[in-house]
Amino acid sequence: MKPEFKRLIEAIQTDNWKKIQVEFGHEYLEIEVPPDCHELSMKEVSPLANPRQKIEEALSSPIGTPRLAKIIKMKDKPPENLSVAIAVSDITRPVPYKGENGLLPPLLRQLEAAGIRKENIKIIVGTGLHRPTTTQEKLAMYGEEVVSNYQIIDHNADDPDHLLGLGKSRRGTLVSINKDFYCSDLKIATGLVESHFFAGISGGRKAICPGLVDVKTIEKFHGPEYLENPLATNLILDGNPCHEEALEIAQKAAVDFAINVTLDKDLKLTGVFAGDLVEANLQAFHFIKDYVAIPLDREYDVVLTHGGYVGQNHYQTAKAAVGALPAVKKDGMLIIVASNRDTFDPVGSPEYRTLVHLLKLQGPDGYLRLLQSPDWKFTKDQWEPEVWGKVLRKVGEEGLIYCSPEISRKDYNLLPGVSGLDLIESSSRVTPMAKARDMTQKAVLLALARLRLKGLRPAMAFIREGPYAVPYPASN
Repeated sequence: MKPEFKRLIEAIQTDNWKKIQVEFGHEYLEIEVPPDCHELSMKEVSPLANPRQKIEEALSSPIGTPRLAKIIKMKDKPPENLSVAIAVSDITRPVPYKGENGLLPPLLRQLEAAGIRKENIKIIVGTGLHRPTTTQEKLAMYGEEVVSNYQIIDHNADDPDHLLGLGKSRRGTLVSINKDFYCSDLKIATGLVESHFFAGISGGRKAICPGLVDVKTIEKFHGPEYLENPLATNLILDGNPCHEEALEIAQKAAVDFAINVTLDKDLKLTGVFAGDLVEANLQAFHFIKDYVAIPLDREYDVVLTHGGYVGQNHYQTAKAAVGALPAVKKDGMLIIVASNRDTFDPVGSPEYRTLVHLLKLQGPDGYLRLLQSPDWKFTKDQWEPEVWGKVLRKVGEEGLIYCSPEISRKDYNLLPGVSGLDLIESSSRVTPMAKARDMTQKAVLLALARLRLKGLRPAMAFIREGPYAVPYPASN
């Protein structure tokens, strides 16, 4: 532990502090916080009592479109000759695909009951620019029965042989899409609808863009022109350039049917929305907006949040960081704890590693100027350091404390903010859980101590659901 941190931490009295439970992977950390720490939490929403029945009902009574069996009859081929493509999410999204309470078994049963042959069904993983999924990840996501009996393909945004041009969007983007998906007779999109930190919400059209499009399309979708737009943020669709671009491209892809789900803070199924790509997604949007949005009547000096399920690496944890910004004061302190358990790399891709270090060296404004320079060549994953830049503009390098036991000290040197490792004594025998708890507890103490040195009586808040909750100023 850094000596200056140790002195500050030891000066804080914790008498009468209360305990909170902070999500960490599949477990919880018990952290002590001041008694007046405000817990920002989503509304309670009841999980579905019978998920399987609800999925069957949604498929049988779709929104804004005929049932799958009727859509199949309307095609110009006999069912046994029809090819089907199903776009699915990768391991970064907790979509309940497998098992009897999952999306895929009843969907596949309906297709085959309508005469579709199993060998004519392709399940295409919408990786966007994420890495390909491993066999173990496929088993974890889709289940052994699906993996063993159906063709599952990872999308490759870099492979021109598996892409097909769709022309230009209204915003001038030259679009190419996964050929296997587009050339199928019946096209189905699946996914999870939750708030999204620049597309407004996930699910629906995002299964196609960025899930199944080429690198050049993603360059525009994830470029500064879109991401720096103030309407490119959580729960905003009208005027959001990311949403509008993705929707147009998904409509160009001529998706026949969509099925999306919503989840509660414990990742239990709360809703199933099947049918027309646009109408079903909008119904899901209005449903989640009611319970994930948290109106704020103030900002806080210290905000504690976590990476949730999605925070499998530093790259993905940006969602939690930028989502917390409306709750934290300018030049306040933001503490993030995350289980960065990605077995490939807890930081992110090689490109992301380079770019996030560039952000640290250049600062958020310098990094953005580089991206906007006519000489800059678009680089995979450049958008996530840009998002971290929004965090740094509000709280600064010293105002961001990042706690993840899976990230090494060497790797922490690449990342902006204060390293959780600098707050604890090193020990190779400590479990990740114990290390994460120690980091987070010391981060709370350090944040409060620093602000008290400035003569403040810091107000603290904890965002219970991390990246899934959407705090926003009540005046907006």
